[in-house]
Amino acid sequence: LKHPRLMHYNRLAALVLLTNAAFLWAAGPPATPTLGHAALANLALAVLVRQQHVINLLFRLATSAPVSWPLKVRWTLGKVYHFGGLHMGGALAGAAWFLVLTVAVTRAGTDLPLITVSWTLLALLALIVATALPPFRSRHHDHFEKIHRFGGWSALALFWTHTLLSGQGPLPLAVLAVVTFSVALPWLRLRKVDVRTERPSPHVALAHFDYGETPFAGSSTAISRSPLKEWHSFANVPAPGRSGFRLTISRAGDWTGSFIDDQPSRVWVKGITTAGVANIEVLFRKVVYVATGSGIGPCLPHLLAAEVPSRLVWATRDPRATYGDALVDEILAVQPDALVWDTSRHGKPDMVRLAHAAYRDFGAEAVICISNKRLTWQVVHGLEQRGIPAYGAIWDS
Repeated sequence: LKHPRLMHYNRLAALVLLTNAAFLWAAGPPATPTLGHAALANLALAVLVRQQHVINLLFRLATSAPVSWPLKVRWTLGKVYHFGGLHMGGALAGAAWFLVLTVAVTRAGTDLPLITVSWTLLALLALIVATALPPFRSRHHDHFEKIHRFGGWSALALFWTHTLLSGQGPLPLAVLAVVTFSVALPWLRLRKVDVRTERPSPHVALAHFDYGETPFAGSSTAISRSPLKEWHSFANVPAPGRSGFRLTISRAGDWTGSFIDDQPSRVWVKGITTAGVANIEVLFRKVVYVATGSGIGPCLPHLLAAEVPSRLVWATRDPRATYGDALVDEILAVQPDALVWDTSRHGKPDMVRLAHAAYRDFGAEAVICISNKRLTWQVVHGLEQRGIPAYGAIWDS
């Protein structure tokens, strides 16, 4: 049950699909209005569960459990960041319901404008779903992001048109209004802000922001140089007692490389500060943080805040030359017992073994891993097979 294919993300997606199948079985052959309501309900779920306020609420509810609760319960609550499974399940079920609705409307053949809008919207939903599948998304992420954004906006406009043409009543219009507001809300907070950038090495930039907001530890902020083209989210690193925050940006592609080399003086920000995976630390008495390279960025705010006793295992290439003495000294000041593994001297370590040893020696209850996709899955799966609660990003966005 701890295999990655059975992770909570996939379980939630399956739960949504099974719920829809059970509704279809119980309701019998649905009428045309019911098909429309089912499609809209599922697509509303897909949109709203990605809304930043909803995400923060889910984290707040899940992490409100006291550490006195049984470990197995807290272990499951810690998987709250798998909420994207609801997004995927809702999108797939909504598209399926709309396919059946489109066929039904076409068979009726009495409303040509409605039929035209239905097939146009169905084609757009199929494109969005197809390009969101992992094979395309991982290889062409920039194209996926643009199709998801502009295709999603177009689909929302077509849903309004379809609902008005079909005359489904006030409830679908109210749901569409809520969904539209949810989509628009992050863009209502769009602004261009100053940024001061340090470059301790050609591999890393430390971006400093102080525009009137000090985000909470463990949150993330999306930034962009071209707001309609692409956005990149990074973990916020607020310093206790100081305003503003930092982002640790490592060279991992064209966009990050350009940011490090050009060091812009202003960038765009939008949306609401959003909770990240490491916020689940408060569910446990002690945690071990495992990071490689710039994965130290999402760990650092939690290490500085020291809300939960923690132990750091960090593997990176020549940490002082790459990240600068100031950052390394800041880490060691709050984590004097940290294991900092220099891969340029000692080679790549067995991170599962190091994580397990730190978990055992520190007496921790959970491990949080921030690394690349392959190594994160290796650590999380390797530890959970051994009965140890382990968490790491799931790259579902």
